Amino acid sequence: MIKSAIYTAHATSTGGRTGTSRTNDERLSVTLDTPKEMGGNGGPGTNPEQLFAAGYSACFLGALKAVARGEKVKIADETSIDAAVDFGELAEGVGYGIAVELKITLPGVEHDAAVALVEKAHQVCPYSNATRGNIDVRLTVF
Repeated sequence: MIKSAIYTAHATSTGGRTGTSRTNDERLSVTLDTPKEMGGNGGPGTNPEQLFAAGYSACFLGALKAVARGEKVKIADETSIDAAVDFGELAEGVGYGIAVELKITLPGVEHDAAVALVEKAHQVCPYSNATRGNIDVRLTVF
């Protein structure tokens, strides 16, 4: 539970997985399509899993930079987070779920130090905190 909101994002979706999503400030407006692998038409639109991957990877990189700043570690501009979001049926019942792998590339940082930074970022990242205990999240550091 957060103490108080610093910022609130607002978005409205219509049409489900074959509709549209738009933020109230109109900075983001996307067409949604369901991938063929999920029984959809595979149209040119994006999908919720891609949006989640983009959001999680950007947020995690922000958390990583904040942790590195606190540790006085320089993060290269080439640092990147590659997020893979899997969608599939739940193993233990009815319904669907997601799993995430974050592949973190931290050039110029020694591997053990990079792993330590990533573990700390995983503790402060809002997406990590929201998903902890709910979905599988794998962190791979390069």
